Amino acid sequence: MTISPSRLDSVRAVAEAGSYASAARHMGVTQPNVSGQVRALEKQFGVRLFIRESGRLQPTSLCLKLCDLAERAAEAQNEAERLLLSRSSLREGKITIGLGNAMPGMALVSAFHRAYPSVTLEVETGSHQKIIRALMSHECDIGILPDVPKDPRFRREHLAPCEVIAIAPIDHPMAQAKEVSAAELAREPLIFRTSGSSTQRALERMFSRTQLTPQPFLTLDARDGLYEAVVNGLGIGFLWRASTSRTDGVARLPITEMRGLTTHETVFNLKENENPIIEAFFGIAQTYAKNTSIGLNNP
Repeated sequence: MTISPSRLDSVRAVAEAGSYASAARHMGVTQPNVSGQVRALEKQFGVRLFIRESGRLQPTSLCLKLCDLAERAAEAQNEAERLLLSRSSLREGKITIGLGNAMPGMALVSAFHRAYPSVTLEVETGSHQKIIRALMSHECDIGILPDVPKDPRFRREHLAPCEVIAIAPIDHPMAQAKEVSAAELAREPLIFRTSGSSTQRALERMFSRTQLTPQPFLTLDARDGLYEAVVNGLGIGFLWRASTSRTDGVARLPITEMRGLTTHETVFNLKENENPIIEAFFGIAQTYAKNTSIGLNNP
């Protein structure tokens, strides 16, 4: 049987006030409302909660135990509310951000931290698939990824345009080229990312449009591993142009067939999740996007 919170509130009020009338005045309701709640609870469980002595309602020992439990439940509820409020407070809250690429995500995280230094930040990194999954399961509050799907459940804010480029060892014959084609790349030993990667999905779409099906020499699940494999001369790899600030050991090569197919690095979250911290983060993202746009238009 379920106990109504309003009935427990009435019992506690009567126990403290000693009468239905005083309890009703304290609660801002009518006397019949209070007495009805108490009697209904007594009838529901077949118990006696008050006895009248010298014109005053005295709580029974059962009633005192019930009031103690109700008070602890109320304190727990208040503590839960304080916890939830603190989680979303710009003074002491916390936010978890999922990054697919180190950049420009880390630049945005840094800008947010400068603006709101009291908010605790947690950053999760991983593949496109992993970050989407973490956002949907509420393990992350906000995601920052390229090529975010147009899902009506998502709120989105584009940060900056991005495109997939090839990277080659600096001593590779292609390293001096200003641009390479899909056909040229298909003749080289290629290093791919696993299927959960947004880089790999964009690359596969590009090769499909050119009716090419190159087989990778090596497949890796992490960007850092791919980068090191290229630096060590194992083959040609691929990454989003602005996904890392590293430039050592590789030549960055635009791909002809990627021209005009630019997508965006995007901040996104579930629309159902709203709190002051998330709103503040999107505000920083909008400023970042505006400044990036100005920089692109005024090189």
